[in-house]
Amino acid sequence: MQPTRTTDRAAGSWGLTRAEAQARLRRGEGNAAPRASGRGYARILRTNVFNTFNTILFTIGAALLALGRYSDAVTSVGLGLVNAAISAVQEIRAKRKLDRLQLLSRGRVTVVRDGHDEEVLPHEVVRGDVLHLRPGDQVVVDGPLLEGAVEADESLLTGESDAQPKRPGDDLLSGSFAAGGEGWQLARDVGGASYASRLTADVRRVSTDATPLQRRIDFVVRLVMVLVGLMSATILLQAALEGLSVERVVQTTAVLSGLVPYGLFFLVALAYTVGAAASARDGALVQQVNAVESISNVDVVCTDKTGTLTTGRLTLAEVVPVGRLPREAVERLVGTAARSTAAANLTSAALAAALPGTALPVREEVPFSSALRWSAVRTDDGVLVLGAPDSLAPATPGADLTDAVAARTSRGLRVLVAARPADPAAPLRDGDGRARLPALEPLALVVLADELRPGVPETVARFAADGVDLKVVSGDDPRTVAALARQAGMDAGDPVSGAELAALDDAGLDALVTRTAVFGRVAPEQKERLVDALRRQGRYVAMIGDGVNDARALKRAQVGVAMRSGSAVTRDVADIVLTDDAIGALLPAQHEGRRIITGIGTSMQVFLARVGTQGLVIVAVTMLGLGFPYSPAQVGLTLLTVGVPTLFLTTWARPERPDPHLLTSLWRFVVPAMVVTAAAGVGVYATLYTALIDAVGTARTPEQVVADFERYTGVSSSDVGFAEAAATIGAQTGLSTFVSYAAFLLILFLRPPNRFFASWTPPDGDRRPALLVAGLVVAFTGLLFVPVLTDYFGLTDAADPVFATVLPALLLWFAVLSAVYRFRLLERALGLTPAG
Repeated sequence: MQPTRTTDRAAGSWGLTRAEAQARLRRGEGNAAPRASGRGYARILRTNVFNTFNTILFTIGAALLALGRYSDAVTSVGLGLVNAAISAVQEIRAKRKLDRLQLLSRGRVTVVRDGHDEEVLPHEVVRGDVLHLRPGDQVVVDGPLLEGAVEADESLLTGESDAQPKRPGDDLLSGSFAAGGEGWQLARDVGGASYASRLTADVRRVSTDATPLQRRIDFVVRLVMVLVGLMSATILLQAALEGLSVERVVQTTAVLSGLVPYGLFFLVALAYTVGAAASARDGALVQQVNAVESISNVDVVCTDKTGTLTTGRLTLAEVVPVGRLPREAVERLVGTAARSTAAANLTSAALAAALPGTALPVREEVPFSSALRWSAVRTDDGVLVLGAPDSLAPATPGADLTDAVAARTSRGLRVLVAARPADPAAPLRDGDGRARLPALEPLALVVLADELRPGVPETVARFAADGVDLKVVSGDDPRTVAALARQAGMDAGDPVSGAELAALDDAGLDALVTRTAVFGRVAPEQKERLVDALRRQGRYVAMIGDGVNDARALKRAQVGVAMRSGSAVTRDVADIVLTDDAIGALLPAQHEGRRIITGIGTSMQVFLARVGTQGLVIVAVTMLGLGFPYSPAQVGLTLLTVGVPTLFLTTWARPERPDPHLLTSLWRFVVPAMVVTAAAGVGVYATLYTALIDAVGTARTPEQVVADFERYTGVSSSDVGFAEAAATIGAQTGLSTFVSYAAFLLILFLRPPNRFFASWTPPDGDRRPALLVAGLVVAFTGLLFVPVLTDYFGLTDAADPVFATVLPALLLWFAVLSAVYRFRLLERALGLTPAG
């Protein structure tokens, strides 16, 4: 019945005028949630600019500024800002795309204004409005039902899939849906005061876990910084004792600060961003950029049933006649009743879609409710009653349907009984107007099934093949959930209910969660406990959800995944949003993450081998008293020897399962590489240095050579320090040439094109790294013959003595390093590998 407006404004009985609504909206009484709780642009920028890596870079930049090394300081700070920009742009793009998706899917609600129904956007509802609810409408505010009867679907709030009957005076909560019936609700609590907003206020905090790779890189960088700090203190102390100039001290400090692997930060940020873009194309919108890598570590996925494994819709499985009418007649009766009902719900929609029939005028109707668990429709064709078998059983004493019903419910199917009154004229209500079942004649079993999302069985199989366990955590009956899990291809085992979980302590829960895959009738706080139990066992957990009740569990998991069609709050707090509501999108995202980890792991080996080599060379040459082996300009060669190769290696990497012993693998590769390379490099440096000290300035030295060294060093040949300066830059050229070629060849150890280079790892058949090495060798060799470039990088022009020293050293270096890797000489020397 349509309510009539009264003049009782104090009670807020039947809505507002448009003028009143506008006035309340201006006073801030609208339904807009507080903006501070969402993922705003300021928060995205803040979390990306001031992360651990960028703080390190900014600190180094400030120190270089204090030393007057402005160009180096700009490089350090600039890299930090570039890293922040790359990450922030990705998150902002994700936010804008998600906002557009939400805008496209945003519904409208019906309010009573000036005594008439009017459609408005949810944020335009104000306190005191009266909302007109029909089947399928979302409840956007909290408040009591004023009139009518509504079946409220509160699954997004509580996980309970059965609709709850609401009568006048009962509260309807924001985030629920009207699954059936019709009614009018008073908007009492709006915006931030609503139940959904209060429930999720504490889950919209910044609490992103650092990923395993981020923690390892953080450890490595901190270790490098400590070692660089100790080296700097020692070398600068020595410089002070020897009375070096301030300029030389600043140059030395700049070289030492260059040992910090700036490029690694940039590479990680770039790889995350590229991975996020690739995942978005497959339907996984990344909101936290590190989630691209984090998803690759996931070994257990916890998912809800409704909205994730299933579509939330029902489908007709079969109609089984149990009475005198043939199947066709029964199907037409049920289809006609489903089309005719005014109180449409998910069941009637499924039946109307699957069965023949014609919509007829309804002469009498008893809407379905959770209390009755049956419904009835009287049309000109007669009366059809549809209800749960146990609810209709008292009215059908002669029919024994137990076995037929049990056989189907054991498979997770939902069974209803279609019946008609034995007396077609029998009333459906008693004298007081309450619904009452007459004596019934059963006609058929109407069997319904939850509809699995497309591709779910294939996705489950692929998760299993990748070694990822699936746990289904639902608010539904455990037996129903288990049956659906089996349909999806899971080994459901013995399902467990929330009541059983509540009786367990943490130790008991830990034991249970290892052997159980299906959990039903689970409350929101129990989902958190399940995630905590898995994390205590060292599992890396992804939690998939769509409802407000899932939000806290999403934040507890290492990776929170939301469905686009779910709650806006859940989308807001999630690390990844599935834009097509398909959990299969996680598989490409996981493979992309694994590819990134593999690529960055390889790049870390190249970076750290360079850092370790330079550090050992600096220490050794300084101890030998042969001058400082690098100038700040020569450090710039790392762009060619490290930056370009790692960019390509990361791009070309293949998805592999994350190595839990990544740091061990790193040192097993890096330590031999840096020791052998540094030893050979020091040999090259010392050879050229001593040879030039003996040759430069003597009568045997051609005048053109002396003139060239005067140009290189800026020191006159008549000065006392000329020979040392000439020997230093000549030896530096030989050292940089050797280390650069060695860095290129080191790629062939990491990605061998054939068995000749396969002393560290077997060949993978990819020829691209070998072609990259060839291109880099050609490019670097050409650089050595271009005076403008050699001057820029602080090198001398290509000279025969340099190549006469470097090429034999490279051959010896390659042979020794191959033997060290092939026979694991370092591990044997340290007693980590049996000698036999």
